[in-house]
Amino acid sequence: MKKLFLLLLMVPLLVIGQEKGIQFEHGTTWEKVKAKAKASNKHIFVDCFTTWCGPCKYMSNTIFPQEKVGEFFNANFVNLKVQMDQTNGDNEEVKSWYDEAKRFAKDYNVRAYPTFLIFNPDGELVHRIVGGGEADAFIARAKEGLNPETQYVTLSKKFEANPNDADIAKKMALAAESSYDQELEKKAISRYIGLVGDQEMLTQENISLLLQGAQSSSSSAYQILKNNQHTANELLTSQHKTVNDILSTVLAQELVYPKMSRDGYLPVNFDSLQTAIEKAHPYVKMASAIAQAKIQYYGYYKDWPAFKDAVNAFINSDADKVSPQFLNSFAWSIFENCDDPTCIQAALNWSKKSLEGGENPAFLDTYANLLYKSGDKENAIKWQKKAVEHASAHEKENYIATLDKMKKGEQTW
Repeated sequence: MKKLFLLLLMVPLLVIGQEKGIQFEHGTTWEKVKAKAKASNKHIFVDCFTTWCGPCKYMSNTIFPQEKVGEFFNANFVNLKVQMDQTNGDNEEVKSWYDEAKRFAKDYNVRAYPTFLIFNPDGELVHRIVGGGEADAFIARAKEGLNPETQYVTLSKKFEANPNDADIAKKMALAAESSYDQELEKKAISRYIGLVGDQEMLTQENISLLLQGAQSSSSSAYQILKNNQHTANELLTSQHKTVNDILSTVLAQELVYPKMSRDGYLPVNFDSLQTAIEKAHPYVKMASAIAQAKIQYYGYYKDWPAFKDAVNAFINSDADKVSPQFLNSFAWSIFENCDDPTCIQAALNWSKKSLEGGENPAFLDTYANLLYKSGDKENAIKWQKKAVEHASAHEKENYIATLDKMKKGEQTW
């Protein structure tokens, strides 16, 4: 009897726990969702996801279940998930939305995942968000969908109707970036620059927008940065980047990456490319951008010794600009793919440097695995224990499994 009583007490607690996150509609139709939104005077939030999308899974598993996320979305939206792909394992509810999912993709221009659509209580699309994010940032982006001053679709209509309004053009540029509408983003920034002038762009308030617009060497934003490097660099000190970083990245995208074929291995003379670009564009230094291109190129073609040299060149070009995340990613690529002792030693150096800013569990796991692969089992176990200690609840299981393999002498890669 006591056990039964305890079970009865536990059931409501379990229900409460499950309701902390976003409450999505089930067993419904689009017409019913719109009717519910209208009756409750709430906007509609739609998560357009696919089963193969990693960021989609991260949002569903890590962000949506959080209590603060649930509180905000449940208070302001009727929430719906729409699976955009079709698989053999789909249940009847998912299948019932196949036609609607196709219509969403066509009518609302859903091309990247995850895409989040926000409709007003009358069922009219007013905002879109492309890409996920951490809880607080994602809530902030969703709030923009509730405000007519920041809503993507609402602003689009105002932007077309008011070609001489600089404030609307600026808001449109920011909303278009969040909505992954690159053409409209470029158009809005170009219009804003034309309305306010070059010097107004060289202010603390507008420098981020200037960087946002410098996606092409022919853009007006790029030309402003090129012709005002000293002033722009002073404005960029807090962003830990320089005008050269921006300009060299653009030139690499235009002149280097197109030569890096993915249809088959084609040798690329990066040194000659660097010399030619710097001769044609003497205002820019290409060393760091070329090194990053090499990293992608040699990583794609799995030339790990060359990849190792490219990473070292990138770090040597400006170590302060190589983030711990980059270092960890480079190190993990070597761990998974290369047995060469010199590559493993280089990766250990990168991994150790990634830990200088703090003991991130993923970075600790990388360092421990590299130690283990190098043959240093004792220290590998020591560092993997640290990874377990620092891991969150949903990470712990994987890290413990790796630790057990290390203790047993089993391969972890």
